[in-house]
Parts: sequence; C-alpha cells; structure tokens
Amino acid sequence: MSSSDAENRIVGRVFNSNRLSIGLALPVMANDQAVIDVSEQRRLAGLADAAGFRALWIRDVPLNSRDYPDPTGHLDPWSWLGALAVETRQIALISGAIVLTLRHPLHIAKAAASIATLSEGRFILGLGAGDRPPEFAAFGEDVAERRRLFADHWQVVAQALSTPQEVVPDRRDTDSSDFQLRPLPPEPVTLLAVGSGGQSVNWIARNAIGWMTYHREPAQQLDRYRMWRAAVEQSAPGEFRGFGEAMRLDLAANAGAPATPIDLGYRTGRDALIQRLEALREMGVHHVSLNLRLEERPADAIIEELAAHVLPHFHGS
Repeated sequence: MSSSDAENRIVGRVFNSNRLSIGLALPVMANDQAVIDVSEQRRLAGLADAAGFRALWIRDVPLNSRDYPDPTGHLDPWSWLGALAVETRQIALISGAIVLTLRHPLHIAKAAASIATLSEGRFILGLGAGDRPPEFAAFGEDVAERRRLFADHWQVVAQALSTPQEVVPDRRDTDSSDFQLRPLPPEPVTLLAVGSGGQSVNWIARNAIGWMTYHREPAQQLDRYRMWRAAVEQSAPGEFRGFGEAMRLDLAANAGAPATPIDLGYRTGRDALIQRLEALREMGVHHVSLNLRLEERPADAIIEELAAHVLPHFHGS
C-alpha cells in the first residue's frame, strides 16, 4: 500500500495518526435475539450516521450451526452493505470481516468495487481468514490451507482493486482474454486486516492499511501495539498504518459507574469509558469499534448518550 492509500478520504476519517475515532458494530440487538429486525437496524444505522460515528462494521457469517455460540442469522454482508450504502450519507462502511478463504477473490473484488461505488467511496474492505473449522469443510476447503488461502486470495483481490488494475484469473487458456473489473469506484478500495489471517505482523504491515484486533486489557494491548509499530517501521518505513480494536460495551445508565471487565470489553458508565478510550488513544490506538450490549437499556438511549457525551471528546464538537 502506498502513502496515498492512507490519505484516502474515508480511511483518514477512520484511521488517523493524530486521533482516535469511534465506530459501531451492526446488528445492535439483545444477546438472545436470533432474528434480525432489518427495519430496526436500518433505523439505527441512520441514527449512528447522523450522530457522528465514524464507521459501521458489518460481519460475514456464512452459515449457522447449533454448535456456534452466536445464534443470530446474519444477513449476507454484500446485500447488507449495499442497503446501507444508500441509507447513509457520511459514515464509513467496513466489512468486519469478509471471510477471504471461503469466497472467490474475484467475486470479493467485484462486490467491493460495487459497494464503494454505491457508497460514493465510503467503503473499507476488511478481510479475515475465518475461525470456524466446520465451515471450511462445508465449502469444500481444507482448514489446514487457511493461511495459504488467505495470502493467495488477498493478492488477487489487491491486484484487482489496485491502480493500475490487474485481474489475475485462476488459469489462462491459450485464447483467453485480458479482463477488467468494472465499475471503477470513485476512490481506491483499501484493504484492512481483521485478525492476523495466519500471517506475520510484518506481512500485515506490508499489505494492509491497518490491523484490527480484539479488545485486550491495556497491558496486553500495549504489547500488541508495540509489536505492530515495530513491524510497520521495519516493513513499511515512512508509511502510516492504522491500529484498532473491537470492544464490547455494556453502557450503564449511571455516568459515574466504574469500568468492570466483561468478555472482550467493559460494563461501564460514560465517564470511565471516556477514560479508557483516552488511555487507548495515548497508547496509539486509532479506532475502536463498539459492540453494544443491550442488557438494561434500549439502543437509542445508548447511541444518543455516546453521541452527546463521548464522541465529542474524540471527534470534536
């Protein structure tokens, strides 16, 4: 990735070397809810857009199983992103993450270019390797090939979305044509690593605009960030590469409630949340995606409180 990629308008709103931005993961729903109310999620996406969140994060969950901890029937990510592209106006749309190992890379590139076009350049392509071994068998892939598939497919997607563009077919016949990928989006589609995909941190620093990882307690995350900075300095000297985390949030109604760790995040009041986010910013984290838990409060109340009291600390008034 060149330095121009980091200067991409929408990338700069999400990953900026001088500040921390805050995004929101969809769907926002109760833990025991398995069926998504699509109209409600569209409404919440519009609310987040108007409130000033920097990004909406959309998951790719190809299949469901009774063995999986998440019962939610997630929408196909490309259909959902297409709907959000025309429902929203300024917020970035990020796939968190397309399962690169289980989809043909040229299909991914085509879909990414289409979403970028529909959203007028507001799309960042987050890619992951998949973490549910039974799905590999269901799609005819060997989970042992996960690392190789991720790297090989990434290269095909990157070349198809690059400038100049190169579409690399699986095989070439003697009379095969040269192919192009159309439409051309208004801004380059940038690739973000969500998780490691089995690759080294140096590989991620060379190939992605940034690295999105799970929430960890501050000392662990600081070690992770230092490892990332060292990899960027070694593998992409002089370039900016973003670093972000996904945080689960149970926002208490009491603004002064202390931060208590929960799985992959915190139950906390807004004052302690601001303190935790400020500490992440000082550490070097550039973006936090919030995955809201609706244990005691409705989504509207949480989003409105975050917009009124938390976002201004990081995005400005």
